[in-house]
Amino acid sequence: MNTIEHRLARLEDRAALDDLNVRYFLAADGDDMDGIGKSFTANATFSTSGTVCGEGRQGIIDFIAQSRTHMGLTVHTPHYGLYTFPDIDRATGLVGAHLELVIGGQMIFGAVRYQDEYTRDNGQWQISRRDMRTIHMAPWSKVGEAMASDAPVCWPGADPAPSDYPKR
Repeated sequence: MNTIEHRLARLEDRAALDDLNVRYFLAADGDDMDGIGKSFTANATFSTSGTVCGEGRQGIIDFIAQSRTHMGLTVHTPHYGLYTFPDIDRATGLVGAHLELVIGGQMIFGAVRYQDEYTRDNGQWQISRRDMRTIHMAPWSKVGEAMASDAPVCWPGADPAPSDYPKR
């Protein structure tokens, strides 16, 4: 049976992971590369749809900084975090979010889920693996059309692609 102390600690861990994700989103929106770096472990990986884009803290910072050179204003809005704890200092999570992005002067809107692994080091939770999976993404004026199609992922400059979470 879980003690009240264990249950309270788990709630505190969930709150800390939610805070970590909000800090990451705010750092991304603010081009705060130091804040992004603090969100990740030294040997973390960042992937999109299963493809590794950045390895190690500096590799992730470099990937995000390069990606953001093509972006204007952005808004990352987290909606939920679903966490499990295989042990006291490790967690996995699924974080759902909507993204509003200006890419190449065009407004893009979409929904993603971050499939994460977290590690607690010196009392602080950090992301050790993040894989951004896209549900849908399209220019604002084409969101409805994209979502109704078999290829709702329409990043600028790329061919439309299926969702990482297709309707079965």
